[in-house]
Amino acid sequence: MSKVKIPKARLSFPSLFQHASFGGESTGKYEATFILDKTQHADIIKGIQFEIEKIQKELKLKLPGDKICLKDGDESGRPELEGKVTIKASTKKRPMVIDRDKSPIIEADNKIYPGCYVNGIITLWGVS
Repeated sequence: MSKVKIPKARLSFPSLFQHASFGGESTGKYEATFILDKTQHADIIKGIQFEIEKIQKELKLKLPGDKICLKDGDESGRPELEGKVTIKASTKKRPMVIDRDKSPIIEADNKIYPGCYVNGIITLWGVS
């Protein structure tokens, strides 16, 4: 497992206060997708790619692209993701969401919404 800091990422499809749902059914997980600009976040993206490769080597496995959290936006077919990469994070445990002063944010604060910019910390892991 490896923790990665993601600064100034655009937030997409956030379900940080309630479980995400798909087709009207709860997934049982909290989720968010972080959108990173390939130019602005080049070093962060390289670091994430390195950590993913390291985990795969340690576990002696090669994951197919659809099982890796980091995706190339140019391959998505979505024009708004051209020149970007996305990283999807999910967890069964509610994530800690805090403000700049490290005070907790709750859903009613309306500070977290699709398209806002956030700093995130995610944990990369793999299962053999």
